Amino acid sequence: MSGYSVTRKGLADAALAVVVGAIAVTVAAFDADTTPVDYVFLVLSSAALALYRVAPRAVLVIATVGGAAYVLHAHPGPASALTVFVAVATAASAGHRGWAAAASGVFLAAYLATGPTTHDVVERTALLAGWFLCAVVVGQADRNWQAYLRQTEQRALEAERTKEEAALRRAGEERLRIARELHDSLTHSISIVKLQAGVAVHLARKRGEEIPPALLAIQDASGEAMRELRSTLEILRTDEPTGTPALLVERACAAGLAVDLTVSGDERPLPATVDRAVYRIVQEALTNAARHAGAAKIAVRLAYSEDDLTIRVEDDGTADPSRPPAPGVGLTGMRERVAALGGTLDAAPRDEGGFAVRARLPLREAG
Repeated sequence: MSGYSVTRKGLADAALAVVVGAIAVTVAAFDADTTPVDYVFLVLSSAALALYRVAPRAVLVIATVGGAAYVLHAHPGPASALTVFVAVATAASAGHRGWAAAASGVFLAAYLATGPTTHDVVERTALLAGWFLCAVVVGQADRNWQAYLRQTEQRALEAERTKEEAALRRAGEERLRIARELHDSLTHSISIVKLQAGVAVHLARKRGEEIPPALLAIQDASGEAMRELRSTLEILRTDEPTGTPALLVERACAAGLAVDLTVSGDERPLPATVDRAVYRIVQEALTNAARHAGAAKIAVRLAYSEDDLTIRVEDDGTADPSRPPAPGVGLTGMRERVAALGGTLDAAPRDEGGFAVRARLPLREAG
């Protein structure tokens, strides 16, 4: 529950106490026999209503004792039951039906004691008994309604979660299908090309012939295509990225890139969706830097704050601000990931040269 919601409910409860107290005091003011002690009883009973969410039984006891003391001392009319009536209804709504019924009985006994042999008092007591019965019934009905609303909300959340799980399962099945199709259609063909090129190069060397540059290019390209295809198939067959930004930086350094990683703020475990997004953003940014930045220095910065995580991947490569690159599949996917989490992404050439990817992912909402 948010702080705003708590404050709003507290103000509403205080307003209820003020309104009920104002009505009770106003009615009592028209009774010439009302004394300062009676006003104290009324104010105490009314003020307690402001805490009915926190301690409904204590509020019920205070309101009943105060109301009973008031009627025994001042012998007022039926309107004196207002504070006790509200306390009974709120206690029944909180699930304390027995307490509410007992409090009603105590107050009615006190009211009847003001004139047990007077026909008018008996009639008023019977009337108040009906109102108190209504208060208990209304309070219980409100409790049942709130329970129904909570169950409906829970069922809606469960249906949404089931829908998301089904969508994820279908997406996983589709990835596996694509992986099988790629494996069956491309792996065999590329393997044949690589094998034939390798045999041709071997025979040419064995005969002492000059190896055509095109043949060497085919051999290298087919080998690189096989590696890229295996990497793609591994990603398609894996639901979650395996690794961390630190591991990505380590791999990039092992591949010959000059990459520096800096983490600031209070580093902590991230929600699964945010963790996947961070991994993919750093992975895609490093891949783009390796392809387009040339022999550049790359800086990876992760800045944790209380509300969000900022990711910065910058290089001092050859990107020119006057010629921004057209967004490709990688940048588009990166932007979609960030937008799905309610974050922001800025990917563009730097004014001082090179390229920068800056992403901010909210953590409070994600958590």
